Amino acid sequence: MKKIAVIGGGAAGMMAALAAAEQGAEVLLLEKNEKLGKKLFITGKGRCNLTNTCEDQEFFSHVVSNPKFLYSSIYAFDHTEVMGLIEKLGCPLKEERGGRVFPVSDHSSDVIKALEKGLKKAGVEIRLHTEVEEMRRLQEQGFMLKLRGGAKETADAVVIAVGGHSYAGTGSDGSFDVQIRALGHGMTEARTALVPLVLREEAECKEMQGLALKNVEARLYLGKKEIYSGFGEMLFTHFGVSGPLILTASSVYQKRRTGRESEKTYLRINLKPALSDAQLDERILREFDANKNKQFGNVLGSLLPGKMREVFPGRCGIAAHRAVNTITKEERQRLIASLHCLEYEVTGTRGFSEAIVTQGGVQVKEIDPSTMESKLVPGLYFAGEVIDVDAHTGGYNLQIAWSTGHLAGVSAAG
Repeated sequence: MKKIAVIGGGAAGMMAALAAAEQGAEVLLLEKNEKLGKKLFITGKGRCNLTNTCEDQEFFSHVVSNPKFLYSSIYAFDHTEVMGLIEKLGCPLKEERGGRVFPVSDHSSDVIKALEKGLKKAGVEIRLHTEVEEMRRLQEQGFMLKLRGGAKETADAVVIAVGGHSYAGTGSDGSFDVQIRALGHGMTEARTALVPLVLREEAECKEMQGLALKNVEARLYLGKKEIYSGFGEMLFTHFGVSGPLILTASSVYQKRRTGRESEKTYLRINLKPALSDAQLDERILREFDANKNKQFGNVLGSLLPGKMREVFPGRCGIAAHRAVNTITKEERQRLIASLHCLEYEVTGTRGFSEAIVTQGGVQVKEIDPSTMESKLVPGLYFAGEVIDVDAHTGGYNLQIAWSTGHLAGVSAAG
């Protein structure tokens, strides 16, 4: 019987261990934390958006880094297989807006419990509080793993599913990168992804801290070139912006600015994307006519959410105390331009402690995409966030973990 060691008990590691065991292998799952799925536990604000029901072809459009590398793994084990497996293990699921899939209970712990049930039933040996300090390829065949505390284990094949650098408190702190490099693998520099953006206009953002915007359009420009456009929800913070729309934009920002860091990046927010300039002008005129003797700052409340009306007079160059019946057509055009294009300069992102996933990792050119096996070290496999692949929010990153984990486990046991 082939012995497989899986390093890392997150989503990809649990799936790899389960898949290998179901192929008849003897599987040892090593997790340095006190429990499995520690990062999985906090995903989706504790609800666990575990996949997305979009068609496979659309799925790849949501992958930011190296989508073609994932063709084999996604087609072999897509969202239908994931959902079928989790429900078979006793965790009923539901689909919400945008194809997002969650457990019916809204508790990520139920997904983890279902997987643990599957692992135990399949005979996987789970060792918690177990960290691999050293790993080397044996001359004859297989691997030797030295564990913290001095114990050693051997395995015919190893699946590395240690995660990336985000949320270091969950164990995915990048510390295993040293051992991956020692085996001869190159790694693309780790960058934050799905992370809040820091803006140069920090003081203005702080004035609007906590303000959530819905149904707005955001565009990112690297120099003069548009690199991202999206529609949805965002949030102002004390340092810049966050929210689903911004998190997705941040991954594109990180990817596209590599090598072009000297160029400035601008975020342009369209607060009224459903209205043309003419339609917006008509609406503004109606508001002005209905409030002829009121001050501009007071009338802004009907056009903008609370905290934003304090900022906007300065943005469009119209004093808040001005009576609306004194505002000229030219000034109205400035107001319209500001509503359709509120511009900020992006100066960076928040750190790994706030990043949902990591961009970068083991270089995909060194991994066989049809098996997840290393092209450099026979018997060594990779799965999940440790690989240089990442995607938008919406369940896509967890689907990558499930798919690459399943393929790595099946291949390692074969």
